[in-house]
Amino acid sequence: MIIENKVLACVDQSHFADYVADYAAWAAKRMNAPLELLHTIERHPELGSSTDHSGAIGIDSQETLLTELAGQDESRSKAAREKGRLFLNRLRERVVAAGVAAPDIRQRHGNLQETLVAQESVVRLFVLGRRGESAEITQRDLGRNVESVVRALHKPILTVTEGFKVPERVMIAFDGSIITRRGVEMVAASPLFKGLPVHLLMSGKPSAEAAKQLDWAQGVLTAAGFQTTPHLVPGDAERVIATTVSEQSIDLLIMGAYAHSSLRSLLFGSRTSELLRSSKIPTLLLR
Repeated sequence: MIIENKVLACVDQSHFADYVADYAAWAAKRMNAPLELLHTIERHPELGSSTDHSGAIGIDSQETLLTELAGQDESRSKAAREKGRLFLNRLRERVVAAGVAAPDIRQRHGNLQETLVAQESVVRLFVLGRRGESAEITQRDLGRNVESVVRALHKPILTVTEGFKVPERVMIAFDGSIITRRGVEMVAASPLFKGLPVHLLMSGKPSAEAAKQLDWAQGVLTAAGFQTTPHLVPGDAERVIATTVSEQSIDLLIMGAYAHSSLRSLLFGSRTSELLRSSKIPTLLLR
């Protein structure tokens, strides 16, 4: 059965999955939306048999070897499915304890990005960890899948950090672009942040146009019943955002993501990725 408008939590077998599940449960309850926990099992051809099969083999031996390798592959696949099933059942118990009535769990073989793109039409909000299983081994500060997955999707994506805290103060990094204007309208219309104070931050050079754009955003949120505090702060966006998050005790940041091409990011770096690396709080990315 296909469930529409769901919160889809992308989890892997790392301790970060607990925090993804916690934030997904919080979001699903706030939006009164169904919750699905999704675990993908990616096939890694390099994890083949360690047995040395080099050298010449006879025709009969070839068939025997292929049968043996197929059996080993099936055994690994079965073990991975069973391990994933136990992992998902534990997370299901966790979100039920958090108040989600009937969470769905799903396990799929395949590439994570392709799987999420195929699901996007029935998803209202994606939730994924900024780090994952591979980061526990490499100590990478931003998971290898994050940028490619976010670039491939068009729905809001909540990227979470280590630990869980119920968000009480929210900030929108607003720059007057179409993406962040839509973000303001989304926040105003969604139950996700209802009742929470919202800070609106614009950085850069003060100007009449910037003040006008900030007034528009504040007006939209105020009309929707939000207590809104505007900030127009000169300076570099990354530093200004980090400083304001700390000074205002912000629990969740909302911002546009990856507005430039992946090629430009490769050549000049990505401000979104740098902000995600430096930010210590969950960030809702708008596409």
